[in-house]
Amino acid sequence: MKKLILSALMAAVLCLNLQAWGSLGHKTVIAVAQRHLTATTKANIARYFDYDLKRDATWMDSHRRDEDIAYTTAWHVYNVDENHNYDPNPRLDKGDAIFALQIADYNLKHYKDLSDSAVVMNVRMLIHFVGDMHCPVHSYFPGPRNFWAFKYRGEDYKSFHGFYDGMPALLWPGADPDELAAQLDNCNACQRRKIARGTLLDWAKACGDRSYGIYEINPPLTEELDPDTVEKSREIISLQLRDAGYRLAELLNRYFGK
Repeated sequence: MKKLILSALMAAVLCLNLQAWGSLGHKTVIAVAQRHLTATTKANIARYFDYDLKRDATWMDSHRRDEDIAYTTAWHVYNVDENHNYDPNPRLDKGDAIFALQIADYNLKHYKDLSDSAVVMNVRMLIHFVGDMHCPVHSYFPGPRNFWAFKYRGEDYKSFHGFYDGMPALLWPGADPDELAAQLDNCNACQRRKIARGTLLDWAKACGDRSYGIYEINPPLTEELDPDTVEKSREIISLQLRDAGYRLAELLNRYFGK
């Protein structure tokens, strides 16, 4: 019975069409961040959003092919080099998640000079692409590391990328994002500041260093994944969701906390 349930969950996850983290993961990142927003930040954000930010967690995925913003389709991933440093060169013509965050960062530093609709769009970009940059398979390492077919517990799957995109739902099926955020939010103020310290490029490097661990569990082009892959991925996924939330809180407080 457990195998049947897991197989059904896997099939559902792989139908998400490469939506990094899925709804649960993206909402959890925002929920972690919301636990560390100042009162001023919350009040200023509420001027533009009369609803919970988690409602827009996957807005960029749902609308990525809309004619007006179809140019953002390629922005959900980014490349790193052999040392796990951000490498913009492979995607210079299309842009990537780091490029998207640099745009949002520039605009939101001056959000009071923007129209309300521009603020909303840039916040949607920010809350989504911070999540995306922390998804392990959205750090593109050199070599064939994302899109190969494999077997997992006797079932056939077409995409390693899709498998890890849905990992939060596999680890915590049916979880409430706020409850999961409370579980993952286990750092004190000093530790949170250390995690959120640095630039977007520093964060990309940190993500690359940790995210590479999924390929140590399952080397690229492995024909049959370790049957304990999901459980062995728990620590990496937990830390990436948590750190994404801390870094998102740092940015939101930086822009809206004055």
